[in-house]
Amino acid sequence: MAGRISPDYWIFFDGGSRGNPGPGYGSYVIRTRDGREDRRRLTFAEALTNNEAEYRTLIAALDDLIDRIQRAGKDPAAFTVEIRGDSRLVLAQLKGDFRVRAAHLRPLWEAARGRLARFREARLVWQPRAATRAVLGH
Repeated sequence: MAGRISPDYWIFFDGGSRGNPGPGYGSYVIRTRDGREDRRRLTFAEALTNNEAEYRTLIAALDDLIDRIQRAGKDPAAFTVEIRGDSRLVLAQLKGDFRVRAAHLRPLWEAARGRLARFREARLVWQPRAATRAVLGH
């Protein structure tokens, strides 16, 4: 990674369900370049699969970050974001490495892709579960 410029923001995310499908939940951290962090925990009203919860959590985090940037009077297109999570499926689908075969995931994939496109650059990075747990605390 030598020579790679540090992103303006990082998003660390994780989602899941109690049962699959079952009650969905998620959490994310938005970290700024200067080290400030904001942590959110989410509970979804409906039963979701683990992958739906992962996507819904990432979309919520992206919406949160876009809203923060716009409230500051700035355009997300001026910023870079690095997305980190341990969902190989979600990250590979968003990168275009895997096709979205499950019809119920396609609208979530489209929503996430649309939000990622609002940034100057969005890097998608898989990390081991232990690294996600270290950041999110679970």
